[in-house]
Amino acid sequence: MRCLFLVGLCLLSGSATAQRYAYGLKPTQLPQYELSVEKDASMELIDLEIFIPGIVLDIRYATVNNFTKEKIYTLRKAYARRPVAEALKNAQTEFAKQGVGIKIFDAYRPYSATVKFYEVYKDTTYVASPYRGSRHNRGCAIDMTLVDLKTGMELVMPTEFDSFKREAWPSTPISDPTVKKNRELIISIMSKHGFKVNSSEWWHFDFRGWEKFEVLDIDFEDLEK
Repeated sequence: MRCLFLVGLCLLSGSATAQRYAYGLKPTQLPQYELSVEKDASMELIDLEIFIPGIVLDIRYATVNNFTKEKIYTLRKAYARRPVAEALKNAQTEFAKQGVGIKIFDAYRPYSATVKFYEVYKDTTYVASPYRGSRHNRGCAIDMTLVDLKTGMELVMPTEFDSFKREAWPSTPISDPTVKKNRELIISIMSKHGFKVNSSEWWHFDFRGWEKFEVLDIDFEDLEK
């Protein structure tokens, strides 16, 4: 009976894995990732909360306050590849000169989460295709906003995070001078430090050079170990 039970668990596990990778993409797992870091330190995923003093985390996918209305992550963590983390740290220093700091909504995202997002909302204008994976899956994308260093309050931006409205597009004209100034500030400084804003999300910044890094499917718990 115990053997049958174990076989059943293996079948369920195999079924879950098959569903996760049903889109033809086979992302890198923990053992391969560890080998790549041994060969090239730039491949390492860095804990941003530890690496960047004063950075604020509001990891929405560790809560139900996101478009899926489900907790996707069990840990409130933000990771990025080493060159991305270093560039973001430099950006944080420059933002501080303006009296503001970075608040992160999401950074590295396991491929399994990208699959979940796509199955909830299949419009690839706003969610990544599981056939290609996300730049978040590569550890090369940051979802963020800015906070006032004195008050801790978020600066007013065109929309809330994860908005699927046209107003979230960086190219959409803005009449409010304060919102316009804030959007220009976040985009200009991030661009200066090697990031490009996403065409449909003012909060999403891709690191230039992301092509070097492979799609990963490693849970935060494994990275913590």
